[in-house]
Amino acid sequence: MTTRTIVLIVAVAAAMASSPLTFAQNPPARPNWRPCPRCILDQQVRDAVAKVKDLPFNPRDLSGVWGNNDLLLDTKTVPPMTAWGKQQYEATKAEETAGGLAISNSKDGMLICDPLGYPRSLWVNDGFEFVMLPDRVLQFFEWSHTWRTIWTDGRELPDDPPVARWHGYAIGRWDGDTFVVESSGFDDRSWLSEDRRDRRWGFPHSDQMRMIERYKRASYVSLDVTVTIEDPKTYTQPWVTSGKIGLRPGTEISEYFCVPSESQDFNNRLLRPSVGAAPNK
Repeated sequence: MTTRTIVLIVAVAAAMASSPLTFAQNPPARPNWRPCPRCILDQQVRDAVAKVKDLPFNPRDLSGVWGNNDLLLDTKTVPPMTAWGKQQYEATKAEETAGGLAISNSKDGMLICDPLGYPRSLWVNDGFEFVMLPDRVLQFFEWSHTWRTIWTDGRELPDDPPVARWHGYAIGRWDGDTFVVESSGFDDRSWLSEDRRDRRWGFPHSDQMRMIERYKRASYVSLDVTVTIEDPKTYTQPWVTSGKIGLRPGTEISEYFCVPSESQDFNNRLLRPSVGAAPNK
C-alpha cells in the first residue's frame, strides 16, 4: 500500500467521523438546568462537595457559585457607636403595638423591596457567583437578581463619588493569592444588617463608610473571607468579620426578585396580624 493510499484512507475515515450521520448517532451531551444553591438539601451539598473537594485549583480563580448565607456580620464584636451612630441605630427600632410587641424589622427596607445594599448583599445572598473577566470581577447575587462590579483595570476609588450607590464603588487587586477589594461611596439608606441579637433594630452606616474585603481560595471548595468595615462617623473603631464561604457544586444562580406587591401582601396577611397591628394601606 502506497503512502498516498494510506493518507487517502485516513482522510476518508476522518471525514466519516465528523459527518452529520456520525454526529447524529453520537451527539454531545447537552447541559441541564441546575438547581439554585438554596434549592438543595444540606446532605446534597455535602455529597456534591465530597466529589470535588480534592480537585486541583488555581488560587487566583474565584469562579463558581458560592455560599447560601454562609457568612453573617459578626454581632459578637459590635464596635462602640458614636453619638451620631447611636441616634441612627435608635431610629431603626421596629414599630410596636400598643401592647409593646415589636413588628419585627418593620422599618427594614428589605420588607418593602428596597435594595439590600452592600455589605448586606453578602450576608443575605442565597448564593452568589464570581465571574472573572480581564478587567473586572462580577459578583452576581441571586437575591434581587443583581450584580456588583469590582474593577481590576487599575482605576482608583473616587475621592468624592458623584452619586452614592447601593453597592458602592469597588476596585480589586491581588495581594499574592488573596483578592483584595476596596470600596466606598455607599448609599446610607441601607443597613449593614438587621441586628440578629434582637430583630427590632438594624445596624446603620454613613456615606463615609469604606470597606476592605479579602478573599482567599483555600481549597477547590472553600473561600477564606475577611470583611473590614471602617465608618468613623458611625462606629468608633473598625468592625471585622471573618469566616468561610463554601462552593455549591452543581448549582447555578436562579431568579429571586423581591416584588413590592407580594411583599406588602405578606406583611399585611402575616407579619402585622401576628402582633395585632393594623395592615398598611
